[in-house]
Amino acid sequence: MTGLSRRTVLALAAAGLASATLGATGAFAKTIKVAGIYTQPIQQKWDARLHEALVAAQEAGEIEYVYSEKVANTDYVRVLREYSESKVDLIVGEAFGISREARKVADDYKDVAYLMGDPFKPHGDNFSVFDNYIHEPCYLMGILAGSMSKSGKIGMVGGYPIGEVNRLFHAFMAGARSVNPDAQFKVNFIGSWYDPPKAKEAAFAQIEAGVDVLYAERAGVVDAARDKGIIAFGNVNDMNKEENGKDVVVTSALWHMESAIGHAISQVKAGTYSAEDYKEWTMMQKGGASLAPYYEFEDKIPADAKAKVEQVKADILSGKFVVEINDEEPKSTY
Repeated sequence: MTGLSRRTVLALAAAGLASATLGATGAFAKTIKVAGIYTQPIQQKWDARLHEALVAAQEAGEIEYVYSEKVANTDYVRVLREYSESKVDLIVGEAFGISREARKVADDYKDVAYLMGDPFKPHGDNFSVFDNYIHEPCYLMGILAGSMSKSGKIGMVGGYPIGEVNRLFHAFMAGARSVNPDAQFKVNFIGSWYDPPKAKEAAFAQIEAGVDVLYAERAGVVDAARDKGIIAFGNVNDMNKEENGKDVVVTSALWHMESAIGHAISQVKAGTYSAEDYKEWTMMQKGGASLAPYYEFEDKIPADAKAKVEQVKADILSGKFVVEINDEEPKSTY
């Protein structure tokens, strides 16, 4: 066994995991031992959604949970191996940028289950993948945006033009066009996952170009909307409540990882874990995505728009309507 770093040993000891090699395996234990490895602070909303789901599982008595945050890609494989050596049963993390290296770790630790954010396919028998598939509630938000925009010009500010962002923008645009075929869009990517001042400036530029509705894929956009007196739509977390969006954020496309992580935990406990693509577990039918409440906008949204959202939502849940997944980079239309 390779030596663990002092930080990891302390984390494992705090959760009662340091003696895991002497205990029962996850398939037979009442609780299983789970580690989370995050590249960003757990306050960053993508990682926060994973962390919150694992904390909920711990509070329900399903797992013992430890985590490491702010782990750079250059250090990620080392931390991944340390937790694997410590005999945790399940590791939840993100392999974006280190997919090949993470798969090699999984090959070396066949008794550990891996559930990793990754745009590629599952690997071997123990490396499952997930991504952010909240395009369905994004389509529903687009219906509202297209109905509420007076100018017919809608802005979107994102981090990077990668699949998990592109598909959300395309769905949002499609939803808006379903109620306003003439809708026009401004699209900007700021080249960062967290740079609120830069996102705010990009949003200001879009507002100067005539948009009166914004999709806030990144933090900072809501502040711009507030300053200029226009509405916005949120992303991943409830930006009305969690990112100072009162009276600005109409609703948000929410990402929930509880169902996906619950599925992984149940398989590990049963000894039936296998490499899967968890895509469907992050979509609406299995509880992986939803639309946040309207809050103070409940009576400000046109009644016909709300009715259309409810009908399309029902059609998505029944399988009658499928929102297209388009991972190509979206472009401004004017």
